[in-house]
Amino acid sequence: MSAPERSDGAFWDVLRATTQSRIGLGRTGDALPTRRVLEFSAAHAAARDAVHQPLDVDDLAARVRELGIGDPIVVTSRAADRGEYLRRPDLGRVPADLAAVPTVPDADVAILLADGLSPKALTDHGVALARAILDALPPDVTVAPPVIATQARVALGDHVARALGVRTLLVLIGERPGLSVADSLGIYLTHRADPEDFAAGVTDAHRNCISNIHPPEGLGYADAARIAAGLVVGARRLGRSGVDLKDTSRAELGGDAQRPGLD
Repeated sequence: MSAPERSDGAFWDVLRATTQSRIGLGRTGDALPTRRVLEFSAAHAAARDAVHQPLDVDDLAARVRELGIGDPIVVTSRAADRGEYLRRPDLGRVPADLAAVPTVPDADVAILLADGLSPKALTDHGVALARAILDALPPDVTVAPPVIATQARVALGDHVARALGVRTLLVLIGERPGLSVADSLGIYLTHRADPEDFAAGVTDAHRNCISNIHPPEGLGYADAARIAAGLVVGARRLGRSGVDLKDTSRAELGGDAQRPGLD
C-alpha cells in the first residue's frame, strides 16, 4: 500500500519538527520567501548580540555564590575589550592577573565559568549546569572555590588550574553562536597528573569536550553533568584526559555527546 500523498509544505513541516536546521525554505520566484529572509536576519542578529553582549559579572557571581562552594573569584584575560578579544584569540588564552586566585592544594576539581564567544550562554545556563555537575560528582571529590573568567578562551583555564593547584579542571564556556543556536554552552575537561605539566603547555588533544548544552533543544544539564562526572572519575583513574579518555555514557544517551573542541 502506497503512502498517502502530502503537499510539499506538510512534508517539510514534519522534517522541520525534528531539527533546528534550515530546510525546505521554499521559493518566491528566484528568491527565498520574505518570511524566511526575515527569520535568517533575526537569527544572524541574535548570534551577533550573543557574541557582543557583556557578561553581568556581579549578577553571575551572586548566583554562583549560592552553589555553596565558596565565594567566586573573578579573573580576566589580557584582552582589553570585546573587540580585542575577537581579533586576538591569543590574548584570551592568557590571564591578566592571577593574584586573587588562592592555592587550594586539597581540592580535586575546579570549575571555571567563562564567557567565551557567547556570554549569553553562560548567563542562561552556567549556574544551573554547575549545580548539576556538583550533584553528579562522587561525594569523595572536593571542589575548589569557583572562578569566573571574562574575555576568556578555554586555555585560560590552564593557568587558573595551575594557580589553584588542582589536577582536574572543568571549564564551562559559551560556545560560538550559530544561526540556529546562540546560547550553547560547552564543558572542557583537562586533567594532568602533575600540576607542573601545565607549564609545558596543553593542546586540545589533552582535553575532553561536551558541547551543545542548551536545554530544552540541546543537551540537558543532567545528561551533560553525568558525562562530565564520568570523565572526572575516568581521568583520575587514568591519570590524564584527552584522546585516551573515553566517554562511556554515549550508548546511554543514544548519540555522540562528546566532540573535539574547536577553540
